[in-house]
Amino acid sequence: MASDAAEKNAGTRPISDLRYLSRVFDFFVVVIVFMLLMAAFHVHVMLTVGDWDFWVDWKDERFWVTITPVLLITYPAAIQYILWNGFRIPFGATASILALVLATWITRNTAFNLWSYFPYSMIWPATIIPGALILDLVLLLTGNFVLTAIFGGMAFGLLFYPTNWPMLAAYMQPVDLHGTLVTVADKIGFVYPRTSTPEYIRIINRGTLRTFGGVATPISAFFAAFMCILMYLLWWYIGKAFTILARVPNAVRHQMGYPRETDL
Repeated sequence: MASDAAEKNAGTRPISDLRYLSRVFDFFVVVIVFMLLMAAFHVHVMLTVGDWDFWVDWKDERFWVTITPVLLITYPAAIQYILWNGFRIPFGATASILALVLATWITRNTAFNLWSYFPYSMIWPATIIPGALILDLVLLLTGNFVLTAIFGGMAFGLLFYPTNWPMLAAYMQPVDLHGTLVTVADKIGFVYPRTSTPEYIRIINRGTLRTFGGVATPISAFFAAFMCILMYLLWWYIGKAFTILARVPNAVRHQMGYPRETDL
């Protein structure tokens, strides 16, 4: 209190005010960074995953199961390195996925539902929060990015389909559509056609994985888990690269009384 009074008498801000301004500044920085993460991650998912997560009739048991977790583990891995290496904060994956979920629901509510009148039963996004929690938990318990990539990345890929199945199961029920056996999701897709290329009216669930005992989903899930390990390692180093600060040598520092950088 005495120092604050002395600083007030001297015409300077008290230390308590400076601390408050510092906290306010930090708060705004965190909010801005979080919003930038929301925008960047959401654009990444829209350009890469795209239709496989936009429409319920595209959520098949082969491509959707494989593509989505592999492309969703990218930003969580990079953010994990930044928060863990710089601040020892172990929830980088969960924070990035929550940012994506918030941005996705804003888009689905405004652009897809209010603007284009697609029902929520057709445009609901997949959830990946359980996989992100496991990813952060493995990093917290091991403190090693290699073990996190192996065990956390594999769990991230394997948990994707089981965690989304409770929401998807109702749309996989068989119904008759003009004498053709389709799923509820396919019927919704016929009722609400998308105005674009003929790709939107093709049969999504088609492939040769039926030769593996007639079950495609476990094969797709294990392949996605393996790819998640490699993708996690790649984006962990991408996050590391973004933390390296580039510095331009000061060519005039010796003219100001400092030694040249080459002499240090």
